[in-house]
Amino acid sequence: MTAAPRKRPRGPFGGAALLLAALAAACAARPATGPTESLSVFAAASLADAFEAAGQAFSQANPGVTVAFNFAASDQLAQQILAGAPADVFASASPGPMQIVVDGGRVDPQAVRVFARNRMVVVAPPDNPAGVGGLADLARPGLRLVLAAPEVPAGQYAAAILHEAAGDPALGFGFEASVRENVVSYEENVRAVLAKVALGEADAGLVYRSDALAAGEAVIAIEIPAAWNVVADYPLAPVLGSAAQDAAQAFLEYLLSPAGQALLAEHGFEPAEPWA
Repeated sequence: MTAAPRKRPRGPFGGAALLLAALAAACAARPATGPTESLSVFAAASLADAFEAAGQAFSQANPGVTVAFNFAASDQLAQQILAGAPADVFASASPGPMQIVVDGGRVDPQAVRVFARNRMVVVAPPDNPAGVGGLADLARPGLRLVLAAPEVPAGQYAAAILHEAAGDPALGFGFEASVRENVVSYEENVRAVLAKVALGEADAGLVYRSDALAAGEAVIAIEIPAAWNVVADYPLAPVLGSAAQDAAQAFLEYLLSPAGQALLAEHGFEPAEPWA
């Protein structure tokens, strides 16, 4: 996968915007009618904390709907949906897995919306025994590095960053190859990368900024220069054939609303651009 670095606006919403967002969410709430409806959301592992919070907020605004989540690597979720897993909504960490379910006839391409964006950071254990100070240090001989597997979005974004950085003469010839030699494991999803670093089983890893924020003091996060970084687009769509189409559409609209965007920003995600 190739992703070109792009500059995006970021930063949390102000207090006035949060108040307006809360009012908008309250106005959009659907009253509960009849039995409780269950909404099954298949979402990328990096969305776990943000979506748990979003699910609670959405259920409070829509008392007739309970939200259940299945968090895993986006490519795994896509294959589960193609195999007939009972998903109502699919949220991917990159366009690739979403395209797989579109091509498989499980999602209407016209229904897909980018609802959030993310960036990668370098993480190290709190005591940082290897003295990692930036991306360049990942090429240092003997450093233990963990990355997400090449088939998952986090692994693909990491590969794009290393390839982009390798073109900078400041990093020296053979930078990317030297980094690859330091990889001690490729993990099935980005949360597994984060866990290994937090436990001190690796000196560094590449994860999403939102994951580093969720980890708190369990890791230290080191920014990657914008010239080398990439923007991760997160698409979302209702799954065709779902018995909860109305609830699925309402959940999508909530995430794109000011309230949903504010919540995602609190968890380290960058806002989605306005869409028509």
